[in-house]
Amino acid sequence: MIKAGHYYTLKVVKKVDFGVYLDAEGEEILLPKRFVPAGLNEEDEVEVFIYHDNEDRLIATTQKAYAAVGDFALMKCVSTTQHGAFLEWGIMKDVFVPLSNMNAKMYEGEKYLVYLYIDEMTGRVTGTEKIQKWLSNDELTVKENDVVDLVAWQQTDIGYKMIINNKHTGVLHFNDVFKDLQLGDKLKGYVKKIREENKIDLAIGDKGYKRVSSETDRILELLHDNDGYLPYTDKSSPEDIYAFFGISKKTFKMAVGALYKERKIELTQTGIKLS
Repeated sequence: MIKAGHYYTLKVVKKVDFGVYLDAEGEEILLPKRFVPAGLNEEDEVEVFIYHDNEDRLIATTQKAYAAVGDFALMKCVSTTQHGAFLEWGIMKDVFVPLSNMNAKMYEGEKYLVYLYIDEMTGRVTGTEKIQKWLSNDELTVKENDVVDLVAWQQTDIGYKMIINNKHTGVLHFNDVFKDLQLGDKLKGYVKKIREENKIDLAIGDKGYKRVSSETDRILELLHDNDGYLPYTDKSSPEDIYAFFGISKKTFKMAVGALYKERKIELTQTGIKLS
């Protein structure tokens, strides 16, 4: 069953002056002319996003929505009413957030981290700031060393609370990240450790050798781009290394060590240089 708030690849069944109709499991959904890719013909397939128009009909667009149903996203408030607020969605339609779904009053122009779901009463895509109810670590779908998608949620005394794969929560400790994260930032990471009560510790980037091997290539590229020399050593601060390379000091040292063993670089008192 085709549902609003999701992407689908659908077949064109009919062309009309005002667009094309797409086969939606026996129903026909309009893709308006302004969104029809050039050269699209009957029997062709096209990826579309489905949503409700102002008359509560399902309609398709080739525009890219900022988030689909089941996603967490940082979205900008574009207008408010006495009943709630509308957030910019990236398509011709905005997402409504009822007052009951807000943590506090929303203001036009500000951005808010929300979860998108289908409201049972209206059948429409709806946003909520009260995202805790949509997250659970009771039954984990990840294990240690798994690569995961992360969204920054809250800053705590020990690090950043992150949303994992739109399902779970975990902590990215301050000693594993060397830049300030902002609400809604999206990044790749991996599950570093699963502790008692399914509490998850996270790290940024790839795990182990895969991470080091990709960084050795990048360090070599940076050396070539900087006349064969970079003023960074194992004495450099983690903040300086992260600012320039975008990696932790531990990863930097592992990558430099691998390059040194392969005799591709030389170590000096002030930096590293190509052999």
